[in-house]
Amino acid sequence: MGALRRIKTKRRTRDYDQVLADIDSPRHLSQYKETKDVEDLPGLGQHYCMECSKWFESEYNLKAHTKGKNHKRRLRILKEEPHSQRIAEAAVGLGAPDNGKRREEDNVEMKD
Repeated sequence: MGALRRIKTKRRTRDYDQVLADIDSPRHLSQYKETKDVEDLPGLGQHYCMECSKWFESEYNLKAHTKGKNHKRRLRILKEEPHSQRIAEAAVGLGAPDNGKRREEDNVEMKD
C-alpha cells in the first residue's frame, strides 16, 4: 500500500484549477516557473506543455506529446467548466443553478 501512494504522489501534476489559472494569467504561470530550478528541469526548462504542466527534453518530444491521448484527454477536461462553490451549492439545493433567472420568473408570477 505504501509503494502505491508513493507512485501516485511522484507522478502528480498540477490540478485543473491551477492549470486554468496559468492559462488565464501569464503572471501566475511565471510565478510557478520561478519556483523551479532551470538546471533540474528536462531540456533546461525550454520545452513546456502548459495544459499538462510537464517539461520535455526536446521540441520533438513536446510535439509527440501534443499528438498523444493523454494530452488530448487533458484538453477535453480543461474545456469543461471547473468545479466551484456555486455549483456545489446548487447540487445540494442551496442555490439556483441558473444564476438568478428563477428569481426574475418568481417576481413576474407574483405581479400577476
